[in-house]
Amino acid sequence: MSERPTRDEIREVVHAFVRREFLPDAGDLDLTPSTSLIGGGVLSSIALVKLVSFLEERFGVRFAAREIGEEHLDTVEDITKRIDAKLG
Repeated sequence: MSERPTRDEIREVVHAFVRREFLPDAGDLDLTPSTSLIGGGVLSSIALVKLVSFLEERFGVRFAAREIGEEHLDTVEDITKRIDAKLG
């Protein structure tokens, strides 16, 4: 069984996935842990479903429907905290 990832490792994985999948041509865009992904228009509803699917598979966690939205998954930091809490 692999070790539980650290919060920094989770953040790096999330950041890399968002950058690769949703901002491939963003150039020097500064994607920080606090950049608004949903409110800022980076993630559409379809993109959010793709992100959640990736997170569930990569980290072995499950998201309830009520967790999939801007309130819980708007920034890389929000996503990192949510996954970290789920991994307990």
